[in-house]
Amino acid sequence: MTEKQTWSQRFESALHPAIARFNASIGFDIELIEYDLTGSQAHAKMLAHTGIISPEEGEQLVAGLEQIRQEYRQGKFHPGIDAEDVHFAAEHRLTEIVGDVGKKLHTARSRNDQVGTDTRLYLRDQIQQIRQQLREFQRVLLDIAEKNVETLIPGYTHLQRAQPVSLAHHLLAYYQMAQRDWERLADVSRRVNISPLGCGALAGTTFPIDRHYTAKLLDFDSIYANSLDGVSDRDFAIEFLSAASLIMVHLSRLSEEVILWSTEEFRFVILKDSCATGSSIMPQKKNPDVPELVRGKTGRVFGHLQAMLVMMKGLPLAYNKDLQEDKEAIFDSVNTVKACLEATTILLQFGLEFRTQRLAAAVTEDFSNATDVADYLAARGVPFREAYNLVGKVVKTSIAAGKLLKDLQLEEWQQLHPAFAADIYEAISPRQVVAARNSYGGTGFTQVNQAILAARAQIAAK
Repeated sequence: MTEKQTWSQRFESALHPAIARFNASIGFDIELIEYDLTGSQAHAKMLAHTGIISPEEGEQLVAGLEQIRQEYRQGKFHPGIDAEDVHFAAEHRLTEIVGDVGKKLHTARSRNDQVGTDTRLYLRDQIQQIRQQLREFQRVLLDIAEKNVETLIPGYTHLQRAQPVSLAHHLLAYYQMAQRDWERLADVSRRVNISPLGCGALAGTTFPIDRHYTAKLLDFDSIYANSLDGVSDRDFAIEFLSAASLIMVHLSRLSEEVILWSTEEFRFVILKDSCATGSSIMPQKKNPDVPELVRGKTGRVFGHLQAMLVMMKGLPLAYNKDLQEDKEAIFDSVNTVKACLEATTILLQFGLEFRTQRLAAAVTEDFSNATDVADYLAARGVPFREAYNLVGKVVKTSIAAGKLLKDLQLEEWQQLHPAFAADIYEAISPRQVVAARNSYGGTGFTQVNQAILAARAQIAAK
């Protein structure tokens, strides 16, 4: 049997070793150690501030906790399974350092509000780091976009050639997705940054604590107004996992396009050696490992979100041990999102080369300019639906004849409708097709240049 824990004097014997291992969280919640120490220092200062302990005792506790921080950073503090969790580990070591005064640290506090505080401090920091990564991702997208405003690429709907677009316009769509992610995380952070410290186990405390004081020390915006809610709320974690899932959706969509673009069938991009691997038996292959891994890891984050939702749906108030499961979900999602953002940003910046000649040829190989023929007629007074049907017929006959619209003679156009003139060829050239779509948010070159300027200003403003 293992040694009795602090809480176990009510029990006749210690935990069975297998149950102790099953019950312990120290293997993963050690991730929270520095946040636990920071929260404990604020709690110790509050205890001294309110007269619950003496100022000298408060100073001893704060100094002892700081010593533990330095020991951890130097690799000298590495608690084992007997510690059960990071909170007991820190408290036990603190008592070794400062003596019995260390046992006063837990006055007016429960592990329930303690772990809630630690988790929020951790997630608050991680959200800011992810937002910084999103900004770097956006900057790289803008850098590539600026160089490719007039590079054309086939645009698709239903994965069928639809209309040519500016490559910059295509990349700016991912910029906008990342901007929503950046803003969404800021909104999530507001609900992360609420202090549960002082809620106790579930009902508050009899001691004259000052919750606003600790919240201010820890840079929380506000405190939980209900102690039951404070210790049992994990909405903030679910919101973060939802936001993280959307980031992964966006990265996965981009990854899928890169995978397609790098195939022999598309040949839109070349994968550089720094971001690709080869086959163990097929020497000619170059594999898009980075986007494939991002696409695969997306499911992990989705899974953590689903697991949290399922876990929370049946929990009565207040704290339940099930909530121990939130940390691995949060930690792994944070690490996955950060790794995928970093890898995708590097892939875009250093691992891809767009094959501009192939792209230029690709936009001339199809009927993606058919809508512009209908627009041409509509601009000359032909009702659009009539023009649409006329163009449908000419596309059908052209396919049967093995021709593209650009290959039709002027006489053939005028047989279709007398409104056609020699300027039809310019109107349906890929570059003009793209340039003409100059409505706000469209792919026209003027609009794309304005969108890049607006995006640069957006990043610079915040």
